[in-house]
Amino acid sequence: MINTNLKFWRRELALTQAQIAEKLGIKRSLVGAYEEGRAEPRMATLVNMARLFGISLDQLVTTDFSKRKNAKAAATMRQLEPAPAGGDDDDPEPPAGGQLRILALTVDKDQNENIELVPHKAAAGYLNGYADPEYLGELPRFRLPMLPATGSYRAFEISGDSMLPLVSGTVVVGRYVEEMANLKDGTPCVVVSPRDGIVFKRVFRKARPAGALALHSDNPRYQPYDLPGGEALEIWEAKCYISSHFPAAELSLERLASVVADLQQQVAELRNA
Repeated sequence: MINTNLKFWRRELALTQAQIAEKLGIKRSLVGAYEEGRAEPRMATLVNMARLFGISLDQLVTTDFSKRKNAKAAATMRQLEPAPAGGDDDDPEPPAGGQLRILALTVDKDQNENIELVPHKAAAGYLNGYADPEYLGELPRFRLPMLPATGSYRAFEISGDSMLPLVSGTVVVGRYVEEMANLKDGTPCVVVSPRDGIVFKRVFRKARPAGALALHSDNPRYQPYDLPGGEALEIWEAKCYISSHFPAAELSLERLASVVADLQQQVAELRNA
């Protein structure tokens, strides 16, 4: 009941999830979790919701306002700033501009956001389930306390050798990119799109057509290519990675010359012995 009422009154007030989160003093991601029934608001949050909507706490918990055709929030709306044009920000389809959709996620019993792990074998299913809380709830989940509390994170198992020295099987943990304008050129990201699925590339936006992305591999064997504007379903800025593979030490030219000199000296010593 609470989830349907929250969504009903938010839309009656023409507020986005981010705007209502600001008014309630909670994270935007929690508003999405409450609306989808994946988490229950605390009592203090319920009280603030009732005050914001101009209804009683009992009505918020027991009355299904979505079935009341004449329910309006005109009195409350006069006290609130109108939402910016562009409609609801919780639609799964990404807009054509630089702003991506509101993210579906899962939370633990303490309402802390989880990091969902998308294994390589689940990559195909993720394209259909990335906006489905039930699908996300079936993925492995974990937390990394060292990551900043601001932002939402997800982990992806990469495949192939396009981003060496990170080898196939490495798990890349990325932070969700809400605004493309905040993404610097050359940033390593996990990009989700219907055409390419899940790829790990460096993302460039400058000198591209409006909304388009240039995706570059660190491995020079792979040519960069463009992803047309609006095709990116999700973009995750890489923040760390987890791997069981320890990269071999690279020998510089100077170090290699030193090793050769040592070998030559040892050979000379053996000849003189």
